[in-house]
Amino acid sequence: MTSPTSPAAPIRVLIADDQDMVRTGFRFFLDAQPDMTVVAEAADGETAVRLAREVRPDVCLLDIRMPKLDGLEATRLLAGPDVADPMRVVVVTTFDLDEYVYGALRGGACGFLLKDSGPTLLAEAVRAAAAGDSLVSPSVTVRLLRHVTAEPTPEPVVAARPAPATEPLTDRELDVVRLVALGRTNAEIAAELYVSLSTVKTHLSSVQLKLAARNRVEIAAWAWQYGHAQPES
Repeated sequence: MTSPTSPAAPIRVLIADDQDMVRTGFRFFLDAQPDMTVVAEAADGETAVRLAREVRPDVCLLDIRMPKLDGLEATRLLAGPDVADPMRVVVVTTFDLDEYVYGALRGGACGFLLKDSGPTLLAEAVRAAAAGDSLVSPSVTVRLLRHVTAEPTPEPVVAARPAPATEPLTDRELDVVRLVALGRTNAEIAAELYVSLSTVKTHLSSVQLKLAARNRVEIAAWAWQYGHAQPES
């Protein structure tokens, strides 16, 4: 039995990128974190999916443009709506294109990060994914909010739009949803609303049921679509 003082097991990470230097850089940085360890690497999407299913890492970091199978299809195979036991996928890419962002989030990714976001944000994204949270690059979040709340546009943006809530959200649940959409973590939401962390989690569980949302990203998408994600002035 694990003693109360035993350190938590490190977050196990898979890195998939077709560039050797990127994989090496990510591995060097993540392995240097006291709470992370890289357990697998892949240079193409097919290998990434195979290794992920074999090793079952806590978090998969997937590039988009990879040989054999791109990162969006790999994300759908590992975390998509038809996957019985979905994994935690963070898409990390150089390409800040809307179709990639929406494709990744629709495919089940719990995070979307640009490679130039820096190592600190990379570590935060891994920790957020492992904890059941999500992290999207701030610049991408701002643009997502602008696009989703705009007039209807051609695919693929429209396909990312969520359905209305099956049951009205309470005022406090809407407060939580707004902060989720603005990129706050559970701890930050608790601090801003002066409630406990367990209360935030309870509200989020209720919101997920009412919205039929699988994760925080889908909650945020609902908030952006239905006008509950206005940033503070």
